[in-house]
Amino acid sequence: MQNTQYNRSVAVIGSGYWGKNLVRNFNELGALHTICESDADILNGFSGKYRDVQVTNAYIDVLNTPEINAIVLATPAETHYFLAKEALLSQKDVFVEKPLALKVEEGADLVRIAKAKGQILMVGHLLHYHPAIIKIKELLQAGELGRMQYIYSNRLNLGKVRREENILWSFAPHDISVMLSLCEELPREVACFGGNYLHQQIADVTVCTLSFPSGIKGHIFVSWLHPVKEQRFVVVGSDKMIIFDDTESTHKLLLYPHKIKWQGIVPLLDKKEAIPISIETDEPLKKECVHFLDCIQNRHSPLTSGDEGLSVLMVLAAFQQSLENRGRLVGL
Repeated sequence: MQNTQYNRSVAVIGSGYWGKNLVRNFNELGALHTICESDADILNGFSGKYRDVQVTNAYIDVLNTPEINAIVLATPAETHYFLAKEALLSQKDVFVEKPLALKVEEGADLVRIAKAKGQILMVGHLLHYHPAIIKIKELLQAGELGRMQYIYSNRLNLGKVRREENILWSFAPHDISVMLSLCEELPREVACFGGNYLHQQIADVTVCTLSFPSGIKGHIFVSWLHPVKEQRFVVVGSDKMIIFDDTESTHKLLLYPHKIKWQGIVPLLDKKEAIPISIETDEPLKKECVHFLDCIQNRHSPLTSGDEGLSVLMVLAAFQQSLENRGRLVGL
């Protein structure tokens, strides 16, 4: 991990379930200036824990503080567009947790404003900064897996159930983001099926399929009504297959050099033992925070930029349209 010194110029807006992790990381990096939180009890707790950091419950105070040049949004998804827009118009760089917004036109507006103002706009698609995903990209680029054919992910758990958004918008953005990056293209068409069990209007389980112009197929299975936690990402290539299991403590990344040979019209399976792939142990969130700070300093476009976030938003919107129409195919 880099030892770069950063100025205390970042404000984190929302410091609850996930925001507290962003607060911790930006503070450890020496970049945290202010914590903005509407819950008085949470705010009081932070004021005692982080004595060198300012605290406030007023977003307008953050926007009007000239020492703050970057804003990190860890607020409910329905607030992302308004809060990010206000920050960009106030000449602040913005890191917004996924999803970028809840409507494609809102996401496009944020991208337009950021470019017009010359501001950094980054989306919190955390998996891009995970050493396992970084290694998978390296192996694909080196041709180790052969031609990518099929890709899928399972992101399952019991909770955290949300009232503001369904499971698709809560869990799937990370996997969509990585799939688009690995395939280097948008899907041609998608479909999404789901079920509402806890609330009539909120899907708790969805299964999505993606068909890419190159011929690659994919699916994403997400649920917060699952008995155990499962976070698995699988890439099937023409030569080898790889599994990233984020719930594994020892070997998170396993390479399978299975072969399928043909004897006439009969397929013969030649199964091989899994090969553990060593990866770094850096915390992905810290790598993501460092990347944002480096982009601010060097004025570089982030890996998970506003444009990248908008592509994910387009796929999410297509999935939602399919979900509302009982799994009908939707073209992009």
